[in-house]
Amino acid sequence: MAKDFVPAPAAPTFKEALKEDKYQYDDCTPCRVIGSAAFIGLGTFTYITGHSQLKAQEKVILQSKSLFGMRSRRMGITSMAAGMIGLGLYRWFA
Repeated sequence: MAKDFVPAPAAPTFKEALKEDKYQYDDCTPCRVIGSAAFIGLGTFTYITGHSQLKAQEKVILQSKSLFGMRSRRMGITSMAAGMIGLGLYRWFA
């Protein structure tokens, strides 16, 4: 006699999993505000100080004949800052 086949339960969809996760781990408003402010502040700080340091060191960087020029460095700093600000916005709304 063959054993009866019992199918595995259906896996939840992505939206159902997110809804369940949010239901179980919903943060309080002060926690979301502090987390969002930290990421947005860090992104803003990174953008401002990174670009000011690049401006101050521009001559040295150009004279070094580095593989990474000013454009790629600016883009890197802007990307990091935008990523952190994006994380802050995600933390607030998600």
